[in-house]
Amino acid sequence: MRTLMTAPLSALALSTMIAAPLAASDDPLTGTLRIASDMSNPAPRAVMEGMAARFSEMHPDLEIEVEIIDREAYKTQIRNFLQADPPDVANWYAGNRMAPYVNAGLFEDISDLWDDEISAELASTKGAMTLDGKQWGVPYTYYQWGVYYRKDLYDQYGLSEATDWDSFKSNCQTLLDNGIKCFTIGSAAPWTTAGWFDYINMRTNGYDFHMALANGEIPWTDDRVRATFANWRELIDMGAYVDDHLGYSWQQALPFMTQGKAAAILIGNFAVAPLRDGGLDDSKLDFHQFPAITEGVEMAEDAPTDTFHIPSGAKNKDAARAFLRFVVSADNQTLINGADQLGQLPINSGSAVGEDKFLIKGFEMLSENSPGGVAQFWDRDAPAEMAKISMDGFQRFMDQPDQLDRILDQLERARERIY
Repeated sequence: MRTLMTAPLSALALSTMIAAPLAASDDPLTGTLRIASDMSNPAPRAVMEGMAARFSEMHPDLEIEVEIIDREAYKTQIRNFLQADPPDVANWYAGNRMAPYVNAGLFEDISDLWDDEISAELASTKGAMTLDGKQWGVPYTYYQWGVYYRKDLYDQYGLSEATDWDSFKSNCQTLLDNGIKCFTIGSAAPWTTAGWFDYINMRTNGYDFHMALANGEIPWTDDRVRATFANWRELIDMGAYVDDHLGYSWQQALPFMTQGKAAAILIGNFAVAPLRDGGLDDSKLDFHQFPAITEGVEMAEDAPTDTFHIPSGAKNKDAARAFLRFVVSADNQTLINGADQLGQLPINSGSAVGEDKFLIKGFEMLSENSPGGVAQFWDRDAPAEMAKISMDGFQRFMDQPDQLDRILDQLERARERIY
């Protein structure tokens, strides 16, 4: 097996040889399997290389080439390589993020892989992999979003986890009265503001409304959209967020929490490791579901799902299909999502969840208390151009809430043009 690492603007060759295979498959695969991956950070890279190595052991007559590309560069390169020199397997994302490549005929219809067994095992994300009644990829991991908070500060001020909007704001006011910001956020990259929009909109109007908005079916000037921003503004006007957050990345915003200057952050589970590295052990750091806002609106969650696809121009589709079956197997998903691997949640219902407090809480929340639905996150649920324009609008709203009318008018003009 060969592994290549590609960085932006330059190709860095890194060849490694995998140890001799342990055993061959009864149905040997031959030729070359080319995999393009965006799993460039250290832990995901090790997971990708580990999967390729184990699959190589199963199929000793198959040569595997893994090209790992910097995650941000991958986003700009994928369309070009799918058209010009498609690999046999490629990483990407579920929901509307895969739609442009499906619509352009660049992803293979793999509905045949979604037999009764796989459909049952991956039921929670089948909808996110389906367009036009067909499946276009398979999921290998997802992770929860929610409120990560300083349990020691909550205990100090007699606060409990908020389950409704009033208690959420009441907790916030108590913290502010004691000189502590309620939430840290780094909005230099506006996707962090999209997390707040997702949750406040889903809690105000529900999952179906949220997805209809993402699909361009509802005007941004609708009173229900304004209600979402009115709820959001309540927090802004309280002074709930750290000052000057436009100047921080999400990583740069974490020290406000580790230093006790802010009590919580709304973010994905990927923030747990750096928060722990910053000194917050499990006695100080905890997690709760974003609270309800509108009575009767079912709880829906953001749980972004990462995926593998077979490009329509792939040359070794038999090997690619076998690799995707391997990826979604219960044992593989247990292994790669463990606390010492990706530290995320397996999708296969037969997998085991890693022995980690936050993984267990996230799994329980997504499996037991998200009847409203599972969203992919705004920049995956909305078309790319609309997502960018709207996230810029969210960022501007947090900085200049008095500009809401102008922001919504701009987003509505974009909706009419884009959709």
